[in-house]
Amino acid sequence: MARSVGRICKGFQRLGLLSKQTQLIPFTRVPVGTVRTIVTLPSFLFPQPRDFSLPNPSWGSEMTRMYEHYESQCEVETEGGQKQKGPWRRLPSYNRLLKYATGGVYLSKMIQSKARLFTRNIRNPGAAFEYVLFVNKEEQKCVCILQAGHLLEGPPGHVHGGAIATMIDTVTGTHATFLSGPVMTANLNINYRRPIPLGSTVLLESCLEKKEGRKTFITCRVTSTDGSKLHTETSALFLSITASHLLGG
Repeated sequence: MARSVGRICKGFQRLGLLSKQTQLIPFTRVPVGTVRTIVTLPSFLFPQPRDFSLPNPSWGSEMTRMYEHYESQCEVETEGGQKQKGPWRRLPSYNRLLKYATGGVYLSKMIQSKARLFTRNIRNPGAAFEYVLFVNKEEQKCVCILQAGHLLEGPPGHVHGGAIATMIDTVTGTHATFLSGPVMTANLNINYRRPIPLGSTVLLESCLEKKEGRKTFITCRVTSTDGSKLHTETSALFLSITASHLLGG
């Protein structure tokens, strides 16, 4: 792999697309303190990733309204007219973020450019999972606004139960990670109460129940945006893991 990366770098260098800089080589084993000159891959090869949690034309009026409701609470105005952080924080969402890739920073970027997060695998706006997450650190809560597209159909005109489970795992897993660092799902106990119509907007509200050592217990409710209809109730368990677990150690 290192040889392949080296050949790619040399090719771009001949074309005049690479710049040189002095730093430690990130993907080879060298004595501590060894400094060499290596090339830096051009930035256009890794364009700024798209944040899928921002509004797009496929969002309906209810999805947009709920987004604006929580977004307005991410920054509030004081009595003196100054802006300060509010109780909620929007979490950006990308195809994949690899923090622990074997082979160093450049290899990590190469893998990341090809990787796909399951819920972001379909780039056609509005076709599948349209969602945005907000977290409240003080209240230890996480809220997801979800608009389900036509590709998520299960029962005629309604969202597939597996798609609902996917979003519950996504929301509770993200919340547990925010609370406890890297985690893996150990258990999801889902009770389906009412089907979700395709194209509708629902809220997934995740709350911390308790933490015991490596264990983080989360509860989650899927409701209509006004809270009048309960679609799903869930209890979830997540286990904290280390970087070695992520690397298969």
